[in-house]
Amino acid sequence: MDRDYLRSADVVLLPGARTGRDPARSIKPGPRRQPAGVVAATQRERLLDGLVQTVAERGYQHATVSDICRAAGVTRPVFYELFSGKEDAFLAAHRYGTGVVLRRMAAAFAAESDWCHGIRRSLGAMLQLLSGTPAFATMAVIEIEAVGPEGRRERDQLLTRFRAFFAEVPQLPGGVGVEEMVDAVVGGVYSTLYRRIASGRTDQLPDLLPVLSMFCLAPFLGPVEAAERLGVGTGEDPSCTRIDPANTGQ
Repeated sequence: MDRDYLRSADVVLLPGARTGRDPARSIKPGPRRQPAGVVAATQRERLLDGLVQTVAERGYQHATVSDICRAAGVTRPVFYELFSGKEDAFLAAHRYGTGVVLRRMAAAFAAESDWCHGIRRSLGAMLQLLSGTPAFATMAVIEIEAVGPEGRRERDQLLTRFRAFFAEVPQLPGGVGVEEMVDAVVGGVYSTLYRRIASGRTDQLPDLLPVLSMFCLAPFLGPVEAAERLGVGTGEDPSCTRIDPANTGQ
């Protein structure tokens, strides 16, 4: 099952998976204090966790630097040593967390020998990670809109990186552009995630795997072929390596 491909370590790495005040990351004063670089890295992690949880709870516009520092157990002077402001910290958390998700998706995709099973497996990895860390899902997918131009630019760059998973799709008949179709599919997947997370059903994201898998494959294979390759309604898991030119325009 796709759930088997989610490691607990991946969830822990996502900002917002731990409380900023986690006692395991407390910094002990005195002569045995950790090196400055280790202390700064720990404080940065705690601030990213605190930011994600605060933004998910209060919304980006209403979250203050003081709120974030309080959630992280870190002082304001330390915050401004590490970040230029709330937007800078938000974008840092977003880049770090989405990087974790994309790397996990890439690993899941590479574990398959064909592109359509790779698409399904990578979608499963993404859905499991987001459902396992709902605060990050809310912050990264919903609240990115509130950041303004830089947030929208960050989101667009993220969606561009998602297109790499469609590099092996077959050509389309009738002169339909593959690039434009991939853009439409990626945008549709993102919109579906947005609606599910915005409605407070982040824990149900894994339930979207069948429909998102079909949505990603059907435009390139046709609905009948996509269902066959995914084993929909058969209880089987057939190979996706054969591509029928009659169904793809090749």
